Amino acid sequence: MPILQPIGRTFLSFLAAVGRLSIFTLVSLSHCLRPPIYPRLIARQMMEIGYYSLPVVGLTAIFTGMVLALQSYTGFARFSAESAIPNVVIVSITRELGPVLAGLMVAGRVGASMAAEIGTMRVTEQIDALNTLATNPFKYLVAPRLIAGVTMLPCLVLVADIIGVFGGYVVSVHKLGFNPATYLKNTLDFMEFQDVVSGLVKAGAFGFLVTLMGCYHGYNSRGGAQGVGAATTNAVVSASILILCFNYFITELFFAR
Repeated sequence: MPILQPIGRTFLSFLAAVGRLSIFTLVSLSHCLRPPIYPRLIARQMMEIGYYSLPVVGLTAIFTGMVLALQSYTGFARFSAESAIPNVVIVSITRELGPVLAGLMVAGRVGASMAAEIGTMRVTEQIDALNTLATNPFKYLVAPRLIAGVTMLPCLVLVADIIGVFGGYVVSVHKLGFNPATYLKNTLDFMEFQDVVSGLVKAGAFGFLVTLMGCYHGYNSRGGAQGVGAATTNAVVSASILILCFNYFITELFFAR
């Protein structure tokens, strides 16, 4: 029995954490769908998540597209299949690399910021002050961030898709010697509507996961500055893991045969 006690304790702690997260998610979603809504707070979070994340997402996308074209050429040249590079770039960027890398970048930038901000408000009793002033913390802190995350991350991914494909175009045309018109024609002919839609659906789900993890860990942080630091780390790690897990399930939903 002493050997089994740590296993059971860990399992029960895991179930308790899942239950707390599920309740937090349901309460947050209910407040997103019911008035009152704070448009000014939502607009501020949209700027924070969307506009201020453009530089890091854009840089990640353009260098990803450039490296993808270069590596594809190195591999396909062995089989005299260099003409397939535009197809590989457009499919890889729109389906996988665009939404996943944008989600991970936003998780590192925005998820950590949200956890630190809300965690600081928790340990300094500002959230308790909101309750005293008859302001629901979920309405004021969580709902605007969730709405902004779900709406702005697809916009970021759409921009990242364009920039990533452009990066592949630049390398293919100016370094690998592709004909510009032929490259663009192959890209447009091979691109399918489902590829873009699946990436945007993933982006919406990833935006929800990133903001949810940031808000959850910040809202439940305890123990002063050390607790805020732990909440920030947990928010980034959990959001990154959930992005990779849900990426598989959404891909299975769209492309399973």
